Parts: sequence; structure tokens; C-alpha cells
Amino acid sequence: MLVKDRLLIPGPSQVPPQVNSAMIRPIMGHRSNDFSKLHEEIGQKLKEIFQTENEVLILTGSGTAAMDASVSSVVNEGDPVLCIVTGKFGERFAELAEAYGADLTVLEYEWGDTYDLDEVKRVMAEKKYKLVCATHNETSTGVTNNIASLGELCQKHDALLLVDAVSSMGGMDIKTDAWHVDLMVTGSQKAFMLPPGLGFVSLSKRAIEVIENNDSKNYYVSLKKAKKSQSKWSTPFTPNVSLFYALDAACDMILEEGLDTVFARHELLTQACRKAVEALGLKLLAKEENASRTVTAFTGDVDTEKVRSIMKKKYGFAIAGGQDRLKGKLIRIGHMGYMDIVDLLGCISALELSLKEVGYPVELGTGVRAAMEVVYEGGRA
Repeated sequence: MLVKDRLLIPGPSQVPPQVNSAMIRPIMGHRSNDFSKLHEEIGQKLKEIFQTENEVLILTGSGTAAMDASVSSVVNEGDPVLCIVTGKFGERFAELAEAYGADLTVLEYEWGDTYDLDEVKRVMAEKKYKLVCATHNETSTGVTNNIASLGELCQKHDALLLVDAVSSMGGMDIKTDAWHVDLMVTGSQKAFMLPPGLGFVSLSKRAIEVIENNDSKNYYVSLKKAKKSQSKWSTPFTPNVSLFYALDAACDMILEEGLDTVFARHELLTQACRKAVEALGLKLLAKEENASRTVTAFTGDVDTEKVRSIMKKKYGFAIAGGQDRLKGKLIRIGHMGYMDIVDLLGCISALELSLKEVGYPVELGTGVRAAMEVVYEGGRA
């Protein structure tokens, strides 16, 4: 039986035909005037999506490369760094800070919860930090953290704020400047609808000043080098030209749909997914007020890995499981980027069929019906 592959993990996400088509264009020289013009045009589009007046650097590398570049370009050995950890990717910031010799303080919270603002206030009042690292949208748990309050706090204590928005930028309403984020990091392979391979970092004036005066020992991931080259719409090293073509096409798609419409679509997908999960008697990991708008994580009295396996083999839907301490305990559905409601309804259908096959008590159509009701009401609004 024919089974189509459908990718609904929380990244990489599905790539639109327009973006795939852009990548087959003939390669241009990366030191040519044509590439500089393309680079500049993309840079302006990224500023719109980031909701910033600051420069957005484009790096050839993954989202983690952009995180690495940000930490290593700001932190010298012995610099005090505060990392707020609410999941696997918050841990990555702490690992990076430790690798570069920071005087590290880690505030770690239960996976599935957000951070405690009062505790962060207390810790920042007790010690001066050069850098505070936080995750906007924790992909491993489907939890979104309040960045606006952290931004105000960092402004008050004259600390730089570095934020991982890898799984949210382009799909959620992120106000980089209004939230006082000094370094906002994301990657190409999630809501931006590209294959993996590009990382982006927006830099505030405060961040640029620190980076320019920092004694960084990094090389390929140097934001100082990237900033210097991008001032001439060039890159310090050979970029992935084909992904620049793809990025241009993806930015056009996002901006033509309109940011507010993009955010509303992701909101509708989120609510439909969450209502379906609840209707099936499964347990959502994130509370509604902290729920991601690009990934939904849930668990239940069921073999999650077996459910995922059936969904992939029999129905073609690739969804994600838990990571690290949540491995084998969680299911995560990515609903970001190039995805519409029919994609989600198909995924919920496959989830119900797979649950039934492993013996979970489900009346077929229960989750789909709940999702459809959300869509119907949303369409009437």
C-alpha cells in the first residue's frame, strides 16, 4: 500500500515546493555583487520577521552553531553567566558556557514548567552577570518562557540577554527589540521552512560593543568576523549559497502571508492539537498559559515509542518522542512552518488509529472531532 511520508517532528519541518525550487538555481559566486545584493535583501526581510531594527547575522551552520557563536563571542574565561534551564536546549546553553570557562550559575526547573521569575530576580540581585541565557520555546517540552520580563530584568542589571528562539522564530510573535533581547538566535530548519544549515543572530548595540571589545578565542563561529563581513554584505567564510536562495524564498512566503496571519495560523494549529490530545484522554505536558505554538508535547498510559513506530510505518507520519530524561515517556507533534490544518487532522487520525492498535481505549474520531470543532469556530471568528 502506498504510504506518503509526512514530517511532523519539531524540526526539521516540511520544506515548501517554492523553497525547494529556489535551491536548484545555478550557484553564484559568493564574492560577487549579485550575492551581496541578495544578502542585503535577505537581511532586510529578516529584520521584519525578527521585529528588530538591529542587524541580523546569517551564519552557515545549525542553530547550535549560532548558539555557540553567541556564547563564545561574548564570554571570556571567568565571566559570570546565568543560564535558565527548562529543558534539553536550555542545558545546551549551560554546556556551552561551561565549555568556554564561564563562572556559571544554573537555575534549573522541572521539565514541563517555566522558570520562576522571583527566583531569577533574587539571584540577579545577589550577583552581577555579564550574560543571561534563556530559551524562548523549549522544543523538548513544548513550553514557552516569558522573555519580556527577563529583558526588563537584564536591562535593570546591565546584563546581556541571549535567547534561543530556534523553534519559535517565524511561527510565534517574538518582539526582539521590545523585549530588550541583545542576542536572538534561531535556525533555518523549523518555522523558517528551510533544510538545516543556516543560523541567525540579531545583535543589539550593547551586544556589538561587548563583542567588539571581547577577547574571544573562537574562529569559524566568530560573530566579530561575521559582523565585519556583513557590513559589506559578505561573509567571512564560504556560505551555503543554495540555502541563501531558499531563505530568500521562505522569507517572501512568510511576509506575503503576513506575520499576524502566520501567528494566527500557528495559534489555530496549537489549539486544535491540544484539544484533540485532551479529547483522547492524554496528558498535555505544558499548561495552556505556557504552551508552545509550534510544538505540542503529551504523554499517557501507553507505549509512546510503539505508537510512534506504527504512525510512521503504517501511516507515514513522523512525529517525535521525548529527549534525554523524557525519552520513551513523551510524544511531540511539530506544527510549525509549512503546515496547514489538513496536515494536522491527518496526523491526529493516524494517532488515533495507532493508539487503538496498541490497545489504548479510543473511540475513533474523538480527537479529530475536537480538532475540527476548534477549526470551525476559528474559521468563523
